[in-house]
Amino acid sequence: MPNHSFFDKIIGNLDSADQNNIQACFQRISRERVFLETVFNTINEGIIVIDEKLRITYLNLAAKNLLGLPEDVEGQSISRFLKELDWNDLLGDDGEWVKTYRRELEVLYPVRRILLSYLVPFETTANKENSATLILHDVTESRERTREIIESEKMHMISLLAAGVAHEVGNPLNSLHIHLQLLKRLLNTKTDTPNSEEALELIEVANSEVERLDRIINQFLHALRQKPSNLMRCDLKPILLNCLTLVKQEIENKSVDVKCEWSDQLPSISGDETQLKQAFFNLIKNAIQAMPKGGTLEIKCDYDDKSVKLEFIDSGEGIPSDVIGKVTTPYFTSKEEGHGLGLMVVERIVREHGAELEIESSPGRGTTFTIIFPRSTKKVRLLQAPVVDEDPTRAGKTCVRHSI
Repeated sequence: MPNHSFFDKIIGNLDSADQNNIQACFQRISRERVFLETVFNTINEGIIVIDEKLRITYLNLAAKNLLGLPEDVEGQSISRFLKELDWNDLLGDDGEWVKTYRRELEVLYPVRRILLSYLVPFETTANKENSATLILHDVTESRERTREIIESEKMHMISLLAAGVAHEVGNPLNSLHIHLQLLKRLLNTKTDTPNSEEALELIEVANSEVERLDRIINQFLHALRQKPSNLMRCDLKPILLNCLTLVKQEIENKSVDVKCEWSDQLPSISGDETQLKQAFFNLIKNAIQAMPKGGTLEIKCDYDDKSVKLEFIDSGEGIPSDVIGKVTTPYFTSKEEGHGLGLMVVERIVREHGAELEIESSPGRGTTFTIIFPRSTKKVRLLQAPVVDEDPTRAGKTCVRHSI
């Protein structure tokens, strides 16, 4: 915002203005206010301006309708109406808005809606107050349309994948058949003293082809699976450690320190282990790519009696406020070699597990991806809780932490 706006100039000239000029100035201010309010009340996105004490200083008509807020809500705390967000964490220890924030919320009042929320800090020019704008976008219909599109295209996708899999399966099956024939001939011709070494070599080739065939079939089934079909009790710790093992070489090459903090008594969740592994792997890879010159990746896990909160915190450059709303959009990427599907897949998997995905980013300070899972013994999902220790991989070193 310019340092000398229209309103600043008016205030600066009030002392030298006569009564007629003052009246004209305030009439113009009134017209400007009516115009801006008309614009903001016309758009479909909810807009709420919040000061550093969490008080609502402005909201448009769409925000009132989306959240079912009363008419006299201005001046009240936003935490009364949106308890799903950790406002104290967003505000920071020094009482200033510093984080650009994105999260998908589910509200049940006045009607059930899925809202995509963005929190963008800004500073007012007149009195240097630190405020933030909360933007709410109703994506309920979009989510429903996405499911319908997936179902309508499912058969077409199956036919294309089936053709490719049939071709890929044919080659290892043919190789397997040939090697088994050779093995049978070898054993039949050397009845006195079979060449066990050569026979074992042929058996090994056959086994490797069987394993390759199994991997192809599993990948085929995984690609067709649009939602977890076999939810089981899953422990997050071994899944995370397995993902870190897969990228250990890249972690070392990029000089990234990985630090993990979780409790030995970490509760299990209900989920599909294969899909969770895919989501965690994408988030870890994304964090590594955000730190091309090295940095720190922290993986933290808290829990309470209702939820398990998993955080991936990198020390990269962060996500600009004008980009954070697009990061899960298909084919959107800011990387030269990116395909723009990784975070879209993460969001889909998280949503299908009944969990929530939060994205926080501070320019120059890094980004935090948070997944909030419902406990496997609960149906309701909510906040965070304590953390303790553990030891993962850290660029070839071992690291132990005991606090969040």
